[in-house]
Amino acid sequence: MYDYMLGGKDNFAVDRQAIDRLAELIPEAVPLARANRAFLQRAVRYVARAGVCQFLDLGSGLPTQGSAHEVAPEAAVVYVDHDPVVAAHATALLGSSCPGRAAFVHADLLDPGDVLAGAGTLLDLDRPVGVLLVSILHFLPDSAQPQRAVAVLRERMAPGSFLVISHATTMGRLEDEEQVRGAYRGPSAGGGTDRSPAEIRAFFGDLPLEPPGLVQATDWRPDRPKLVGDWSLPSALMAGVGRKAYRTR
Repeated sequence: MYDYMLGGKDNFAVDRQAIDRLAELIPEAVPLARANRAFLQRAVRYVARAGVCQFLDLGSGLPTQGSAHEVAPEAAVVYVDHDPVVAAHATALLGSSCPGRAAFVHADLLDPGDVLAGAGTLLDLDRPVGVLLVSILHFLPDSAQPQRAVAVLRERMAPGSFLVISHATTMGRLEDEEQVRGAYRGPSAGGGTDRSPAEIRAFFGDLPLEPPGLVQATDWRPDRPKLVGDWSLPSALMAGVGRKAYRTR
């Protein structure tokens, strides 16, 4: 579904139908998806410039259309998703395009033990890593305890690591939210759970946020200043980057 919104060709009819329906309900859905991918790319470049040369992308979907291994071509990247169809296609895709530098792990981010065990086959988890949770946590209800899973990841991150998150927040203007959630149900995806900015900030735990903090995704270190007349997306997608400090004696 995400690949289709980004203009890719690695998607199925059921994905296109769901997104076409979603776009009718939320016309800004596709622009938001592209703004989210642009945030991921800026965040990966930022983390790479800080000296981190390995990334763990959780809930990645198909690693196409400007994914982390393309943005940081010198880095090692592990993608993780629980969808078996994604796993089959992603493994073949990465095996042919960047063998030995990027890998795919078929696992559920709600089971961080499995995730880290799989990631450890390519990444050195005793060294700093950029952990990407980009546009995935809002698909997980509180009943699934995503906060617990992210807390385990934060604890296991080596000092100097970065946690990158983007997350849908309450739009507060949908006339029929159930219709929108329904567009995401079916074989391609689950429902949605938007959270308040404070709830999103809580996923970072006690990690300090890199400036400018938790902001609208388009406002996180944009590549250029906003121009007069720029169309502004609604504040429906928040984004931030936290860094785990080195221990002091």
